[in-house]
Amino acid sequence: MRCYLHTFFLLTLLTFLSLLYVFSQLASTLDGRDELGAGVIPGRSSQDSGHLLRKRPGLVGLRSPREELSSEKPGSISKKHGDEEARTSHVAVVACGPRLEETLTMVKSAVVLSKKPLHFYIFAEDELHNSFRVALKAWPREVQTKFTFTIYPITFPKENANEWKKLFKPCASQRLFLPLILKEVDSLLYVDTDILFLQPVEDIWALLSLFDSSHLAAMAPEHEEPRIGWYNRFARHPYYGKTGVNSGVMLMNMTRLREKYFKNDMTAVALKWEEMLMPLLQKYKLNITWGDQDLLNIIFHHNPESLYVFPCQWNYRPDHCMYGSNCAQAEREGVFILHGNRGVYHNDKQPAFQAVYKTIQKYQFGENLETSLLKPLEAALQSAAHTYCGRASPLFTKRLKESIRSVQQR
Repeated sequence: MRCYLHTFFLLTLLTFLSLLYVFSQLASTLDGRDELGAGVIPGRSSQDSGHLLRKRPGLVGLRSPREELSSEKPGSISKKHGDEEARTSHVAVVACGPRLEETLTMVKSAVVLSKKPLHFYIFAEDELHNSFRVALKAWPREVQTKFTFTIYPITFPKENANEWKKLFKPCASQRLFLPLILKEVDSLLYVDTDILFLQPVEDIWALLSLFDSSHLAAMAPEHEEPRIGWYNRFARHPYYGKTGVNSGVMLMNMTRLREKYFKNDMTAVALKWEEMLMPLLQKYKLNITWGDQDLLNIIFHHNPESLYVFPCQWNYRPDHCMYGSNCAQAEREGVFILHGNRGVYHNDKQPAFQAVYKTIQKYQFGENLETSLLKPLEAALQSAAHTYCGRASPLFTKRLKESIRSVQQR
């Protein structure tokens, strides 16, 4: 009898230990899935995390095989990565033809001054992809930790690709299709290749918080002074406001842009963004001069409530100083973003603009910003004092000084 009881006791104990082992393994597996499962952020349920991935501003969804990703490590989503993503400013640029070095200088100006993470969406012709990749990956490791980038091919609707590509400058109209290509991106800052940041990118990104419920994009006026304005004197099509808007710096809430039905002068029925572009081009292609910028002016002429207009210091061009200073906000606060259109970085027509470009281009990462960027720039600008824009050059360095001081105090 004692033998049977002893045997029963041993079997019961072994069964209990086996069950305990099985349950411990199951619990470990479930914990692992919570931490490393697709789309799940630690500390949140899979349902909550999925909602965040859909709604978080600026978040990129799945990438196509042709895209190239740098400075990001694919794999599990860490809490640190999630926190950085929420603070990241998203910047898009379109580079075709001889725009490689100009684009890299724009990216450098952004990376040097920004204190928060950046992600760049670089749309470029196929032959430029490897050059961008090699150049950006050659930057110092500590610089690469401040930004990530994705390279995309130039993409237009197949049935009208050549017409769109040749509109105005090569590939410039690509910006019109960014909301349709970057479908998972909520908000985006588009800039031309000839943009230089003199203030951190996150400062213009913060303007998104000033949008009211009807705003879906933001741009600066084309001109401050109507007497020298182009649209109000020469345009053969509708345009926004009194002097039109310039699309070289364009902040977009792309979720709203994709969802809105736009009023237009082609039909009594409001149209969505993708429905409107080609009919708009067909109607106005013989009357437009500045390509996609003119199309944007037409769109916001009919939908003025949808546009937030930011001041000229966020898109400061030669037009603001070549006939005398006419950007009052820049005179008070300095230039925030310099826009070297008309090719002024590469000719001698506006030496003040060229001085800023060449100084940033020559700056070596890791060197002192004050002694190796600010001081050389101030010296170079002195040689431009004989021009109207040269006389306004203190406006170019006013905000830059503050930005450099802020970066060095980190």
